[in-house]
Amino acid sequence: MSQLSLRAVQRITCKKRDAWWTVFLVDPLATRLLMVLARFRFVTPNGVTWAALVFGLVSAGFFLAADPVSLVIGAVLYHFSFVLDCVDGKLARLKNNGSLFGGWLDYVFDRVRVLFCAVGLMGGQYLRTGEGVFLLAGLVIVFLDSLRYLDALQIYKMRAGMRGRIKKAVRARRAAERAAALEAGVVTTPASGDEAVAVAEGEAGSEAAVDAGVVFMEDLLRDSETEGEGDGDDDRSEEARAAARVPDRKVIDLHTEFRTKFPWYTRVRTALLNRRVRPHLVSGIEFQMFVFIVGPLIGQLLWTTAVAAALMLAFELVIMYKFWLSTKDFNRVMAELSPAPANTVGVIVPQAFKGYVAPEPEPAPVTALGGEADAVPFMPAQSQSRAEAAGVPAAAVKS
Repeated sequence: MSQLSLRAVQRITCKKRDAWWTVFLVDPLATRLLMVLARFRFVTPNGVTWAALVFGLVSAGFFLAADPVSLVIGAVLYHFSFVLDCVDGKLARLKNNGSLFGGWLDYVFDRVRVLFCAVGLMGGQYLRTGEGVFLLAGLVIVFLDSLRYLDALQIYKMRAGMRGRIKKAVRARRAAERAAALEAGVVTTPASGDEAVAVAEGEAGSEAAVDAGVVFMEDLLRDSETEGEGDGDDDRSEEARAAARVPDRKVIDLHTEFRTKFPWYTRVRTALLNRRVRPHLVSGIEFQMFVFIVGPLIGQLLWTTAVAAALMLAFELVIMYKFWLSTKDFNRVMAELSPAPANTVGVIVPQAFKGYVAPEPEPAPVTALGGEADAVPFMPAQSQSRAEAAGVPAAAVKS
């Protein structure tokens, strides 16, 4: 059997950006272990996920023993459990045999491992010392771990919703512009290319054609990271270089406010990403590692937990603040795409009052010969406004 290339395996399986703990302390071991396990056909990603859970539960058992030696063994086992937790995803990417169920299983088992290890670690100390502060620390660990992941999922959902509403507004605006052009006689037939495909394929095609003309800055930056782009002789900002790659598309940046307030952030972010480290330096991963590995190894459980909790909360507040600024960018973009009349902002919609009667639809335009004009393959303006009021489309949830 031919020999696997470590460099190739790392390129295929390691994330382009990850937690610094994973990059420096997990990936070097996980990729080498992966090269061994990948040779066995019976080793599957879901099987590795189960193995990671088993080692995590064994680690919790040693934590419960509470003596110094057991704490060290528990810390080592927890780290190996996390290594296996990284191997399952790498194995799925290497063999292209991942599954949606496997992603769900991995997420749920992560939460189970944290719960049992928190109970074992702090519960064992409570049984040994009788001090109630350890029970409080256990509750804090479980609460913060849940808060971190629930907040991440909700922000992901909201960002997906903002993208969907922006695309819908772009479709409505282009449809209105097209209808106005047809009415004025500026154009009489659909344009070629994507627009012609949209007419032939209906609404789904129309959405695809319009969405092809919109791109988000964060996607461009992520693509440039993946492709390793970057010219040291180019003195333009990273955002300007990214936008220059798609001159024929409308680039929407929902992080303008944040970058304006913190211009140094882009340089720090770039320096970290060059080492595959994401800017979120203390996330749920680092929090778990400090609580379940560093604390037991140095014998300072409460202090380590307190410091790790404070740092993670600080970074979570930064993320919340950044998201709040993104909502301001979103409102600005929406106002540009579909400005609402000033006298309707903050006013109760007329449909909420008794006796409301919907306005009659506008009559179809009449040609010079007295017949109806050819149907326009776009939604009328009134229908568009009602569609926009339908709300945010359902968003996918993270792996």
